[in-house]
Amino acid sequence: MIQTNLHASRPISFKQVKIEDDYWSVYTRLVRDTVIPYQWEALNDRVSDAEPSYAIRNFRIAAGHEEGEFGGFVFQDSDLAKWLEAVGYSLSVQPDPELEAIADGAIDLIADAQRPDGYLNTYFTIKAPEQRWTNLFDCHELYCAGHMIEAAVAYYEATGKRKLLDAMCRFADYIDTVFGPEPGKLRGYDGHQEIELALVKLYKTTGEEKYAKLAAFFINERGQEPNFLLAEWEKRGRTSHWQAGVTRKPDPAYNQAHKPVREQDVAVGHSVRAVYMYTAMADLAALTGDESLLEACRKLWRNMVDKQMYITGGIGSTHHGEAFSFDYDLPNDTVYAETCASIGLIFFAHRMLQIEADAAYADVLERALYNNVAGSMQRDGKHFFYVNPLEVWPEASEKNPGRHHVKPVRQKWFGCACCPPNVSRLLSSLGEYIYTTDDQTIYTHLYIGSEAEAALPGEAKVKLKQETDYPWNGAVRLTVALGEPRTFAIALRIPSWADGFEVKVNGQTLQPSDDDVRKGYLYVSRTWGDGDAIELALPMEARMVEANPSVRANAGKAAMTRGPLVYCLEETDNGSHLSAIAVKPDAKLEAVLEPDVLGGTVVLKGEGFRDDQADWSGELYRPFSRKAEPVALQWVPYSAWGNRGAGEMSVWFRMKE
Repeated sequence: MIQTNLHASRPISFKQVKIEDDYWSVYTRLVRDTVIPYQWEALNDRVSDAEPSYAIRNFRIAAGHEEGEFGGFVFQDSDLAKWLEAVGYSLSVQPDPELEAIADGAIDLIADAQRPDGYLNTYFTIKAPEQRWTNLFDCHELYCAGHMIEAAVAYYEATGKRKLLDAMCRFADYIDTVFGPEPGKLRGYDGHQEIELALVKLYKTTGEEKYAKLAAFFINERGQEPNFLLAEWEKRGRTSHWQAGVTRKPDPAYNQAHKPVREQDVAVGHSVRAVYMYTAMADLAALTGDESLLEACRKLWRNMVDKQMYITGGIGSTHHGEAFSFDYDLPNDTVYAETCASIGLIFFAHRMLQIEADAAYADVLERALYNNVAGSMQRDGKHFFYVNPLEVWPEASEKNPGRHHVKPVRQKWFGCACCPPNVSRLLSSLGEYIYTTDDQTIYTHLYIGSEAEAALPGEAKVKLKQETDYPWNGAVRLTVALGEPRTFAIALRIPSWADGFEVKVNGQTLQPSDDDVRKGYLYVSRTWGDGDAIELALPMEARMVEANPSVRANAGKAAMTRGPLVYCLEETDNGSHLSAIAVKPDAKLEAVLEPDVLGGTVVLKGEGFRDDQADWSGELYRPFSRKAEPVALQWVPYSAWGNRGAGEMSVWFRMKE
């Protein structure tokens, strides 16, 4: 099975990358020093005034350490799994004996809760042991298994300890006896994808090919006829875990099970499930060389990114089912754009980027990372957004039932707390997203200050040191360190937002040919010596961006961007009634470093106009005679909004003729 003809690069492991970056080191330290400990307290229900997690308590009950009822959602186990995965990544780059001891204790608890046959799930162990594998549509059994497998791989690679890895191998071996095409096995798959990409990781760690084959089975079986999820619903009497009594027929498109995966070309259904599945599809395409699977990935990518993605890198436009709706339906005020969905989008982009070095993938990865994901966590590391809106009116969030999901401030925790630990595991492994390498080329995908060590053919090692003040400016310097001269290429991503670039090697300006720039990467090929340096200059001007006319929510509007950052207006800087603000297309804009704004932030300043509201005498409507007064405006990075109290916020603003 494992035979590929696809060109593929390999990530330089985050264990070989040390991030030293004025922008991102703040986040990585925050995750290590604050977020991971805080989330451990939340998992143990020790955060006051926050929704309880029940996660640790459920495992204690399932392990027989205490008595009680199952608490929380059916997928509650996954919160602990993602926390452990983040801990594994964190320990890989920063040893912490105290944290490791806490994690070891959690792993002991998990092992105690595992059943003798290898099964692990606290909901079914405590509440419904006779109902295993009877409601895959709703109950996330394989989803939880997948997250625990990912945690086991991360923790083993960080510490060398096999206890959780061995437990998850037993679980995967048991799952392999339950599911498959052979007679007597279930020809089914989970309602929420995750197990598929986790099994690929388990294969890569253990070398056991059966895990990759099982992942391929789950992907290939999806959408086949007769439809497994519908047949399962019929078999259990047309009932649902979430509703009492007989329910209406479910739509398999919600779970991306409406067609075989190779026939899918439009992103539909629950957005997190979708991108987790697409990630696994890309994993398997890379492993097997399956061009049909890869082509499906390309089509789904193009639909999602070109027609269903917010400018911030958010996906999933409706809170009904946390789902995609239809092409170009991107409302700003009722948006969902779940944090987990953008993280899944980053996973998918990262996998595609390894298959084919196309800057289009890295551009989206960067957009989602710097905006939707970074903006989901408050600067104190203890408050989070689940939903990431592009327009907020606090009174509407409070009083309009259709906008209750849109919060003007981040929350301490959630009953469904999938997003906070997902942020932790992504940022703890951030180093793995910066570089990849193949036998001829070292690719630089993200501009983050760091030191990395890459392996070249013949056991040669090359070290790269990247220095930059990105995203505040576009100057990047890469310095090479190696024992003896070697010939290879360093490929630098030229972002789609950059209007040109300049590059120097050892102080000498290069004039790249068209052949040197391929799919958004500048290839600098030469015999490199110790101390050689590349300097890349990317122009980083503030600019206004318009949306495709089919995006009706943004008709006549523009958004402000600078480099990878999307900017927004906040009430704190610009007063209320942000909807009354308009800006001329030729408005002069200035980027200014404000040391007193959020610890030092480049803000954008410019002149706009505000509709005059003073001469309204209380009437609701009148003949059109809009008056507008000049007003000084300030935009802040979208990732920074909501850190200065509740208030209005808007990414898109009206254009004035």
